Formats: sequence, C-alpha cells, structure tokens
Amino acid sequence: MRKRSNAIPPVPNFFGEIAGTPERAGQIAGEYAQGMADIQKRVAEAGKPKPKIYIEFGDKGPAEHSFTFGKNMWGAIADTVGGDNIAAAFIKDWGAINPEQFLAAKPDVVIISGTEAGLKQPAAMAMGIGIEAAEAQKRLQGFIRRAGWAEIPAVRNGRVFGIYHTASRSLSDLASAQFIAKALYPEAFADVNPEETYREFHRKYLPVEPQGTFFIRLGCDGLEDCNKQAAADTVAASAENRRRTVTMATY
Repeated sequence: MRKRSNAIPPVPNFFGEIAGTPERAGQIAGEYAQGMADIQKRVAEAGKPKPKIYIEFGDKGPAEHSFTFGKNMWGAIADTVGGDNIAAAFIKDWGAINPEQFLAAKPDVVIISGTEAGLKQPAAMAMGIGIEAAEAQKRLQGFIRRAGWAEIPAVRNGRVFGIYHTASRSLSDLASAQFIAKALYPEAFADVNPEETYREFHRKYLPVEPQGTFFIRLGCDGLEDCNKQAAADTVAASAENRRRTVTMATY
C-alpha cells in the first residue's frame, strides 16, 4: 500500500517521457492537480470543523474489524480532503483498531471499501467491476449491525458509504477523493459527480470504461435517490446551523 503526499509526484511525467507521450502525461497530471486543488478550495470555503471519518477495508466482513488507515492510503486521502481521521490516533500506516476505540471516537462518516474478491466470502464488502449495486448495498448493510454501531452519528444520520478499494492507487483516485470530500461536506460538493469523474477518466485515457459499482451510499438507490438524500442533508445542515445560532444568541 503506497503512502501519499498532497503534492503530485513526477511519476506521470516520467512515464510520459519513456512512452514518448509527455503532453498526454502532463495533461493527466495537470487535471489531477486541478481537481485536488478544487476539492481543497471548496473545503476551505465551507469554513466548517473537520467531520470525523473512519474508513475500513471490508474484506473480513462485519464479524471482524479489518484494516483501517492512519497516514497511508485512504487515511492520507481523508486528510487531504478535510477529514478528521479517527484511526490516525491509533494506527501509523494501516491495521485494525479496537472496536471500543471506534465507538468512543463517534465518527460522523463511515466508509467501507471492497473489491470484486469480496464475492468469494458471504459477508465481505464487494465493490468494483461486475458488482451489482444491490449486492453492494446488502453487504454494506451488514456492517452497521455491528455491536454499538447503531448509536454512532454516521449510522444515526445515514452517512455510511461504500467505495471501490482499488480506486485508490492511481491518478484515477481523484474521483475517490471527490467522493470522500462529498461524504464529509455534502453542501460544498452538491454539483460534483465522483462517479462521472471516474468514468470520464477511463473514457478519456483508458481503452475500456468499467461497468460495475464503485461508489455507494447506504440506502441510496441510484443517482436520483442520492440527489434527494443530498438535498435532505443540506436542509438538515441548515436547520442545525440555525439551531446553533439561536442557542448562541440565547446565551
């Protein structure tokens, strides 16, 4: 699993020189840099406290906590897009945290990652090429049945998500960064479609556009339903902000 910095590494340009396509490589790297800059600009303009987030590789299913990520991989992306990664206090790179540590941290957002290999196990998270959305939803549902999870903010407020684990190891993970940022700051990213970003990257730079399930929200059936949920999030957030304003004025 690779570590990550906020800067764009010279690797794309290096391979572009080798392949004799430096302009193409520069365009890919430039689009990635612009996309990440846009995410960080939106987060900064939102001006909100960092939501707490937990990301777990769901390869072992709900019965056992699997890898979460500190400064590595998903943890690095979460940090880059304005998340307060609860695992960072306990995990340097990757590893499992104690279930009690998770419950005490009370994350606002939970994301479970999975791959196509998840289908080989009855309860593991499954995401990716050839995976049906209904199957991914069913498996994601199993994770919130863990002991104590019903009481954490992420579950109470319907902010539990699934993500394709493999969409974190190349320049195509701009889409994953957008998805995580949108999970954290739904108002700031209401007009951003991470799924389309992912597919457009493949249409533009790769020979095949993948078909499957790459990003989901628990209980959200398709884009239209997700948009309705995002609108509900905006209303709820506005109501909460008004409540806090009234409370502060009272004092």
